[in-house]
Amino acid sequence: MPWQAQGPAARKKKKKTKTPQNQKNPMDIREFGLASLRHDTGCPGELPVGHQLLRRKKDWSWSLVVAALVGAFGSSFLYGYNLSVVNAPTPYIQAFYNATWYRRRGHPIDPDTLTLLWSVTVSIFAIGGLVGTLMVKSIGNFLGRKYTLLANNGFAILASLLMACSLQSGAFEMLIVGRFVMGVDGGIALSALPMYLNEISPKEIRGSLGQVTAIFICIGVFVGQLLGIPELLGKESTWPYLFGVIVVPALVQLASLPFLPESPRYLLLEKDDEAGAMRAFQTFLGKADVSRELEEVLAESRVQRNVRLVSVLELLRAPFVRWQVITVVITMASYQLCGLNAIWFYTSSIFGEAGISQDKIPYITLSTGGTETLAAIFSGLVIERLGRRPLLIGGFGLMALFFGILTVALTLQDKAPWVPYLSIVCILAVIASFCSGPGGIPFILTGEFFQQSERPAAFIVAGTVNWLSNFAVGLLFPFIQRSLDSYCFLVFAAVCIMGAVYFYLVLPETKNRTHAEISQAFAKRNKAQPPEEKDNSQPAPGPSSTLDSHDQIQMTKYVISL
Repeated sequence: MPWQAQGPAARKKKKKTKTPQNQKNPMDIREFGLASLRHDTGCPGELPVGHQLLRRKKDWSWSLVVAALVGAFGSSFLYGYNLSVVNAPTPYIQAFYNATWYRRRGHPIDPDTLTLLWSVTVSIFAIGGLVGTLMVKSIGNFLGRKYTLLANNGFAILASLLMACSLQSGAFEMLIVGRFVMGVDGGIALSALPMYLNEISPKEIRGSLGQVTAIFICIGVFVGQLLGIPELLGKESTWPYLFGVIVVPALVQLASLPFLPESPRYLLLEKDDEAGAMRAFQTFLGKADVSRELEEVLAESRVQRNVRLVSVLELLRAPFVRWQVITVVITMASYQLCGLNAIWFYTSSIFGEAGISQDKIPYITLSTGGTETLAAIFSGLVIERLGRRPLLIGGFGLMALFFGILTVALTLQDKAPWVPYLSIVCILAVIASFCSGPGGIPFILTGEFFQQSERPAAFIVAGTVNWLSNFAVGLLFPFIQRSLDSYCFLVFAAVCIMGAVYFYLVLPETKNRTHAEISQAFAKRNKAQPPEEKDNSQPAPGPSSTLDSHDQIQMTKYVISL
């Protein structure tokens, strides 16, 4: 029978229930599905390890894998690529700015003006990201998750054309505007993609699938570094092609993603398309019997039957999600303020101090991108075994430790010939610690903490904190570095320690849990429950008052069709 109980208590309940084989009662089925949700807490050890591995393998399908890879390649990959692609051609771009200024005004550009223009070029990416984040809710609700990702490729293609053609046009303004438009693309992508992946994946592999976002950010950073070496596109005559490459992932996503379904949760909860949701579940899960998944979504739908999409202000005011919002804000702030962006600032100078010649530094720098990618892949492989909480706490704790060692190594750089090499090891260790946990889990938690009606507003809050923190680091780090010199990394160590302590005290484990169970884990700290859950916690009335005719008909149709 397709309605299999997931917990031991539910299996006992099933044995005691005697129903004639030719009689299918919608009420029994509905209660049975809810019993599965109540008893399946998702705690480790509930099933033997062999059964867990077998179940996890069955949860993956080709459609799910293709959706994750194609979605991430055209979205988070481009975000990572644009973080690193401007580093290698910096002197050539600044020479282009100077030549354009001279041609227009008849004299070279002032050094302070050049520094300002370059700072705007780099930091405007974060401003565009904030704008894109604020656009996600309206676009996502109108177009859906999948078509938001598809429409977002228009921004990527426009940005690529503007930046690639800026040299030929002799207009550096095109490069600056292109960076802004590319930031809009990144802001939309880092909200829409985690939502899409969260809503198409079973809870058993939700963390592993969500880590695809972080993995492709790291791959994008590495590819940007790789293409920037002089043998490829990092030359004065070819640097515009570094930005022209952006159209390739966008076109791949435009050609592939239309053949995959929309998010089944979006179809069922926001479009009331039950048939489409069933087909989407069947495609993504690779099986015909999707009754358990449908019942989970229907259970959430019953709780939120009369709940509309909440606004950002309503989400911030809601007492029953107060600590979820606080946790998301602290997670995203820690993600950006932990100092990884500052690492890129110091990499070249530290490698130079280690005795590596300047012409070899771009190749050695590839080790940072490679380390980042390998650590992110490692995190994706172990996240469903270890959980989100240990990876976050351990990642930030190790970062604080290696930042402390790096500060000592930088202070004693000239005391022994081996000390600069210790600095290099610390840099790689900080990057590995970040990408093994804090690098991807914040995006996963934002999708797991909130119900369907709250999720778009939650991603706006998370994205706003993310991009404002990104902008703050880019703006303030030069001043912090100038004032504290090598001791500036102690500031980031303090941020990592505070983040680790907060997660240890507040963050519950979300691995293998439903949205309802995660909300319940926060309920005691919030000292409030959603109004719908309060109503549901009262003694259950008779079947005639708890089931409406629409649900009876639909659930009967599902069972008869099985």
